[in-house]
Amino acid sequence: MSQVHHLALGLLDLPVEILLDILDHLDVYELVRARQICKDVQQAINFSSELLYSMDLEYFNAIPVPSTPGSDCTIPTLRKSLLQSESAWQNAQYSKRDPISIPCAPYMHRWSGGVLGIPMTSESLQQIKFFQNELADNHSNTTNLRQWSCQIDNTAGMELTHYNFSTAQDLVVLLARAPPGESHAYNVIFKSISEDKIHPEATTAVVSALDNVVDLQFFDPITPKSSIFGDYYGVLFKNVNKAGGGVADFLQIWNWKSKDTFQCLESFDPVCETMSFSFLTNEKLLVANARELLLYSLVHSANAMPSSLPPNSRYKCISMSLIPFHTHTHNQIVAISMDISRSLTHNPCFTSYVERNTLLEFESTYTSRYGKASKKSSSLPWSSWGPNHTRTFEERSYDPTKHSIFGFRSVSLVGSPLGNSARSICIRDFNPHRVVDFKAGNGTSRNQQLIEGEISPSSSLFSEPLGSGLPYIETITEEKFTASDIIMEANRVTLLSFEFVSTIVPSHAGEQSFIKCGYEHGFEVLDFE
Repeated sequence: MSQVHHLALGLLDLPVEILLDILDHLDVYELVRARQICKDVQQAINFSSELLYSMDLEYFNAIPVPSTPGSDCTIPTLRKSLLQSESAWQNAQYSKRDPISIPCAPYMHRWSGGVLGIPMTSESLQQIKFFQNELADNHSNTTNLRQWSCQIDNTAGMELTHYNFSTAQDLVVLLARAPPGESHAYNVIFKSISEDKIHPEATTAVVSALDNVVDLQFFDPITPKSSIFGDYYGVLFKNVNKAGGGVADFLQIWNWKSKDTFQCLESFDPVCETMSFSFLTNEKLLVANARELLLYSLVHSANAMPSSLPPNSRYKCISMSLIPFHTHTHNQIVAISMDISRSLTHNPCFTSYVERNTLLEFESTYTSRYGKASKKSSSLPWSSWGPNHTRTFEERSYDPTKHSIFGFRSVSLVGSPLGNSARSICIRDFNPHRVVDFKAGNGTSRNQQLIEGEISPSSSLFSEPLGSGLPYIETITEEKFTASDIIMEANRVTLLSFEFVSTIVPSHAGEQSFIKCGYEHGFEVLDFE
């Protein structure tokens, strides 16, 4: 005992700088335990901004946001900003930028990094127009609308059919029908968003999609689905007529920065009704069909690990939220939305929230239960993983505002999108550390409530219980918004707002004046900082 006591005294007799250097080698959880050794060690940790910041990052599961040029990036400033932002989210406090209109309707729009992309086509020009709501300066909420475009060369005989973009990679990917006479169905073009030219890091400017695998004479596929994840670009083509006869769904993936650009081509039987896919990491890919989730490896050529969805025979559409590449090292929430076809007038949608790490553990869970997977392997039953590791909500089908996710937090608009009525924003925080503290009475707020326990599943639609395993803290904003879409990235919520307007068109050339009605669209930005 005396030797241990002597050792402790020797540690505390060290200069503070050396003690902090020793503590710096501990991980976050070891630091939390170290604070309980004695008041001297606790005080040393409490006076270190670096150690406190590392603990805060872990506690809030904070995802680093790229800094802007000229910003203060010192540790004390970053920690203060993090704590202020988390307080703003917990209390639904935000600053509003001046709203700004966009000059066209957001048809087939996409979001990335606060940038809105809208395809514009005409007989003489095909282009993607980009819009961004920017602050005029750092001292006011006055905004400017920045807009630019990425054009497609019509003279090459290519017809734009699909696009996707990522501001983090400064990348826009254009999927265009190949000109007649080619052996492939599509050209995939990798361009820079900011410079409207071939991306400088793309080893091949244009690659071929579905080369020598489809019957081009009868090629009329459904609109494809695509995803960009770091160096990977993937596209799901559905109901494709194969060159040798028959029909198949194809998932094709490229590493657009690699010399060996082509990555893989996976075919699926249309009977399985493959509906969606999402990159989970640089090595793992999740594919959803009408019955199950399939975990694939992008590195090893092994069979997929199948896991069942909630048993239901009438899934009409399944979609998954996408994980931003710069967040791929963090655990976070993934939303799996399942539309169910019941009638022409009623198509309910159920969304299951699940942690990404739970999905990644399918491999070890499956192997321990069934061994190595084969093409005829049984699926991991929903009852063995779903009810205790997911949280399921009944939502409205085809409502783009039903959820947007970043890290452990989600935002959505509350209520029906019909009738153009204003709706509050619902903020859900699934951070397990926050939930534990909330239960202990720490950090509570008057407009927050803890949601946990079982929900009432629709027994007529599912033969097994839905998920109720993820408790969360819910906050509802007092202010209401009229919007057709919502997106959250880091500490910012962007609403695609709309307003019904009518204008009188004066008489001209003998014609009578008339009233012209329509919608005016714009940005509304909320900063939780």
